Amino acid sequence: MNERKAAAVFVISVAAEMAGMHPQTLRIYERKGLVEPYRTPGGTRRYSQADVDRLALINELTARGLNLEGVRQVLSLTNEIESLRAEVARLLEETERLRSEADRRVREAHNLYRRDLVLRSTTVPQLRTKKR
Repeated sequence: MNERKAAAVFVISVAAEMAGMHPQTLRIYERKGLVEPYRTPGGTRRYSQADVDRLALINELTARGLNLEGVRQVLSLTNEIESLRAEVARLLEETERLRSEADRRVREAHNLYRRDLVLRSTTVPQLRTKKR
């Protein structure tokens, strides 16, 4: 059972009541592409809590005066922001991993040449200049 199917538990009447809307409004929003409920093999709409939250946001945006095209743009930009935040988080993780790896390699390099250092006083006799 896929995750979307498992999360989609509310029939249209329950989802509409939870979102404070009429079931016909949910059908309209689906036709307009604002919400995409899971469909059972028999074609019954099933809404998840995420769908209900999205419907509540749509309700709030339309109550503030946005038309459905404005709502679509807000939802699209919201999705884009979430995607970009996830990408930034991934890149920060990768940057930290690379920084740690670079630090480790620098320490290894430092450890290698520290062993190769030989004190000058033990290998080369000091030359004294004769006073004239």
